[in-house]
Amino acid sequence: MRIAFAGTPAFAEQALKALFESGHDIALVLTQPDRAAGRGLKLQPSAVKSFALEHQLPLIQPQSLRLDGKYPDDAKKAQEALLGANIDVMVVAAYGLLLPKWALELPTFGCLNIHASLLPRWRGAAPIQRAIEAGDPESGVCIMQMMEGLDTGPVLLRAHDSIGPLDTSATLLSRLTQIGCTLIVQAVRDLPTLEPKAQDEQGVTYAHKITKEETHLSWDQSAITLERKIRAFNPSPGTHFPWGLFDSPSLKVWQAMAILSDTTPKPNALRGLVLEVSPAGIDVQCGQGVLRLTELQLAGHKRMSCEAFLVGHPVRAGDQLAHLTKD
Repeated sequence: MRIAFAGTPAFAEQALKALFESGHDIALVLTQPDRAAGRGLKLQPSAVKSFALEHQLPLIQPQSLRLDGKYPDDAKKAQEALLGANIDVMVVAAYGLLLPKWALELPTFGCLNIHASLLPRWRGAAPIQRAIEAGDPESGVCIMQMMEGLDTGPVLLRAHDSIGPLDTSATLLSRLTQIGCTLIVQAVRDLPTLEPKAQDEQGVTYAHKITKEETHLSWDQSAITLERKIRAFNPSPGTHFPWGLFDSPSLKVWQAMAILSDTTPKPNALRGLVLEVSPAGIDVQCGQGVLRLTELQLAGHKRMSCEAFLVGHPVRAGDQLAHLTKD
């Protein structure tokens, strides 16, 4: 197969590597333009670009693929490059740019997307985080034939993976990446014989992009809800709450566990109250249940276990943590 590959982060780079090593002809690689990153805000190449350059693969970085959009010249050059590549199929993995109709229809076998959920559940931008946050017992990967709608196309292959009680988005992503690599190699190999299956519209949910406001922890919520959010947003974008006990605007929470999950709502005055402190963690009263904070990070400092944190930042039972309501 002659393949065009469109992707940007490490998740996509692993899929590109799998296709490259399986012997397919990577005729063209598309990735997003370099972005400023790090303390010096220097332009950094994407993981996909780094792989393409290392293996001398043809590469383009259009700002957009929309011929009627803000960057029509970029889109026109991309269109010409894809036409010249004479590809059989385009594989898309976390590319980050919308594929217009002309791009979807250009390859002989269309465009395939590697999507990290069990479609139609969690269409959209953040399927791994939303699955953990919702308390789903499982996730997985689907290889989907792309259409103009958001993750609406028929599914060619799917594989399931359980979500464990300690899984974070990082640990789940690691497993789903490997599953996705295996599935996309199989899909491209067997593409002419695969039978697409339409998604069941009854089970559609959307994994909306995570907003900055969602990263704030509110003691109004239940301990179970907060624990899931902390795992879902670990490592990025992270979760935190206002920190009034020491000279730091907020405290980031890397790990926590719900140790009491009662369903009786607590009075507002008790929410955010420190109930107990030990090397094992800081126990905080929530709207329902108790959350134990076990790994923390003050702004400008390294992440540390609760035991290490307490050495320089004494917290006592009866302290009231800064309270932030859900609203």
